[in-house]
Amino acid sequence: MEHSFSKSFFEQKFTAEKIENVFYKNYPLENINSLPALLHQENNLCGFNVTIPHKEAVMPFLDKLSPVAAEVGAVNVVKIDRMKNGKLFLTGYNTDAYGFEKSFLENKKIEQNSALVLGTGGAAKAVSYVLRKFNIEHQFISRQPKNNALAYKMLNKKTIESNLLIINATPLGMFPNAPNANTCPSIDYTGIGREHFLFDLVYNPEETLFLKKGKEKGATVQNGYKMLVYQAEAAWEIFSNTN
Repeated sequence: MEHSFSKSFFEQKFTAEKIENVFYKNYPLENINSLPALLHQENNLCGFNVTIPHKEAVMPFLDKLSPVAAEVGAVNVVKIDRMKNGKLFLTGYNTDAYGFEKSFLENKKIEQNSALVLGTGGAAKAVSYVLRKFNIEHQFISRQPKNNALAYKMLNKKTIESNLLIINATPLGMFPNAPNANTCPSIDYTGIGREHFLFDLVYNPEETLFLKKGKEKGATVQNGYKMLVYQAEAAWEIFSNTN
């Protein structure tokens, strides 16, 4: 999903800005430990985006974190600078938080003062960072109870009813990443009503099963497309900054 979007987005930027002899490639890594070898092999890289499931795992490989990335605890953009001795200096940024905040504010309902964040990965951490900025209390939901997260099986209809903002920060429902396509988070959708706002970080398909179920109950719904665009615009600014 995000992989194809980023390639198309940056290639269009290169064309619009009349920037020649630059390319954007996808490098699927099954294991983040392959990163040093990739950087050695592709020695002309100026930076790269990081997608799930590596947004947290990439951090030990970096030399510096932006203040936002450090507070979020996840990275989705890495800028590469070359030192005078030829050594690479990697700085990690988080533009997911910026993208979520900007898109969330376009549809935010003031009365929403509590939320459920479905997922505990890097994307969920970016969402949590933004919710804290707006003093919105929130609870992480995971497949298994761990740290500060509740398990899905611990949710009941009353909990759903009392949290008017529910954010899917998992890959569930993502196309074409089987087995995630045509699936949705396992919550009690009978507790959702017209006062709810369901936000899905997934943008493909445009309407996930999670959003469809929410819409059927009269909830306001929003997918992750605008968030993806906003975070990519912020990443472009980072890559374009030569200072």
